Amino acid sequence: MDATGVALVLLGAVVLVLLLWALATYNGLIRLRHLVEEAWRQIDVELHRRYDLVPALLQTVADHAPQEREVLDEVTRARTAAAAPSATPSRQADQENVLTAALGRLFAVAEAYPRLRTADSFVRLQAELTSTEDHIAAGRRFYNANVRQLNTRTARFPANVVAALLGLRPAEYFEANDPAVRAAPAVSFDRDGAAGGYGRPEDRRRAPGQARGQRGAVLPGEPGGERAAR
Repeated sequence: MDATGVALVLLGAVVLVLLLWALATYNGLIRLRHLVEEAWRQIDVELHRRYDLVPALLQTVADHAPQEREVLDEVTRARTAAAAPSATPSRQADQENVLTAALGRLFAVAEAYPRLRTADSFVRLQAELTSTEDHIAAGRRFYNANVRQLNTRTARFPANVVAALLGLRPAEYFEANDPAVRAAPAVSFDRDGAAGGYGRPEDRRRAPGQARGQRGAVLPGEPGGERAAR
């Protein structure tokens, strides 16, 4: 085989290697994108479960404290905005923070009504909200981990070339930007009307998003790094 033939063989081998690399990179990026999309769908399911719990909570509070119309309307507006479709993860996080803050004020108001605090429906809804917040927190961590992996991969050369050809853009994180809203707010009450946590029995039924070591009401925020005072 002459020099020209050898050069053609080498060139063909290089092209083949590049094609195989591009195909492997393409498949890897598509897989990461699907993981991000699936993680977001899981969060969306839990967010809608949270939205479904809010009307029942509002009705329970309204039955015991109908005069608290202002805070009830505030939660209703926040819930409607958060449940609106077509929000990006970043925008959704902002709307969830508004809802979390409104719920925090609702639970703070509930503290003034002993009969409300000990009502079976109120206690049950608190527990369900705590469970939902736990699932949202887990989903948030999983989603953000996949986003981080995808964004890191698409930002590095030469994978960014394939990402550009595919039209892949960096995915948005789903997180609270304000440290003051990094815990789903709520005030918790036991059956005796005392303030405390609610949720799992070992945590003495903590309020959604209440940080460990804290007592009473907590400000809103990310429902993953927070748990109730013991």
